[in-house]
Amino acid sequence: MKQQNQSGHARKLNVQMLGKLLVIAVMMFGFGYALVPVYKKICEITGVNVLTQQDVSAQQAVNTQVDMTRTITVEFDANAHGPWRFRPMVSSLQVHPGEMTQVVYEVVNTQARSIDAQAIPSYAPQQAAAHFKKVECFCFKQQTLGPNEAKQMPVVFYIDPALPRDVKTITLSYTFFEVSGTGKKAT
Repeated sequence: MKQQNQSGHARKLNVQMLGKLLVIAVMMFGFGYALVPVYKKICEITGVNVLTQQDVSAQQAVNTQVDMTRTITVEFDANAHGPWRFRPMVSSLQVHPGEMTQVVYEVVNTQARSIDAQAIPSYAPQQAAAHFKKVECFCFKQQTLGPNEAKQMPVVFYIDPALPRDVKTITLSYTFFEVSGTGKKAT
């Protein structure tokens, strides 16, 4: 009788422990699920790591004034962190402030699986970032590359004529990296 009582008590403790573990597992899942939107909102509020925000709308870009008295050299750079080749189709261009310009980057997935990737821009000198206005860019959203797929991705931009006159060269650099880590095998 005493052994049955102990067995029943142990079973009750095991059921209680299982319930506690299930509650913890559900809470961990909920925290993980809520983490991405919370992170995005924090980044949006603080202005850090904003990936999807467009610089300007196409309608605003049409009304810019071209400053023909100056020429800015824009150098293009590409850094690949993943299983692909990534490069600009031209290494540099001469543009006038306010002039709408398009450049194309090429990416080639060298894997036999699909990959989700994102490009993050950076500018040099840093003060140029506020004056480099992208109208269209592959960096505004994640890109999905199929197995062994090659893509040509445009960047349409202009340089705000308010750019300080002492800035003669701007480097636009993109780092392209895998975001999901869950590539799908080709069938």
